[in-house]
Amino acid sequence: MSIQLKDKLPRNNWGWLYASVAVLMADQISKALVTHRLAPYQAQALLPHLNLITMHNTGAAFSMFAQAPALVFLVLAAAVSAGILYWLHRNPHGQHLLAAGFSLILGGALSNALDRVTRGFVVDFIDFYIGHWHFAAFNLADAAITAGAGLLIMDMLLQARSSRSG
Repeated sequence: MSIQLKDKLPRNNWGWLYASVAVLMADQISKALVTHRLAPYQAQALLPHLNLITMHNTGAAFSMFAQAPALVFLVLAAAVSAGILYWLHRNPHGQHLLAAGFSLILGGALSNALDRVTRGFVVDFIDFYIGHWHFAAFNLADAAITAGAGLLIMDMLLQARSSRSG
C-alpha cells in the first residue's frame, strides 16, 4: 500500500508560521547589526543607489502618523496578527499564495511591533536613492509586508482570471 504525498501534507496552514518567524528573526538580526555598526542617521554606501542608514521611525509607513501614540500601532499589529492567525486556522491548506502573503505580513508586522515595544520606534536602515531623490528608508519587515501584500494581490488577480475563464 503506497502513501501518496498529498496524504503527508498538513491539513492546515500552521507550517507557514515558519516564514513569519524567519522574517521576524532576519529583520531583528539585521536591525541589531546595523544599529551596532552605525550611529543614528549615519549612512554607509553599499552599492550605487543603495546605502545603509540608521533611522528611527515613530510613525507608520513612510513616517506617516509619526505623532500617533505607539499604542495605536501595537493595537493595529495585534488586530492584523489575530486576523491572519484566524485565517491560517480556518482556511484549507493549499492556498499557497494567500498563506505565504499572510505569513510575510505577519512576520513583518510582529517585528516592527517588537521594535515599538523594546525601542519606542522602528529601526529603518535601507536607503534607496537616485541622484538626490531618496525613497523613504525601510527595513526587512517593511519589505516582507510589501511582498506579502503583492502576493495577496497576485492571488486575487489569478482568482479573478480563473473565474472569468472557467
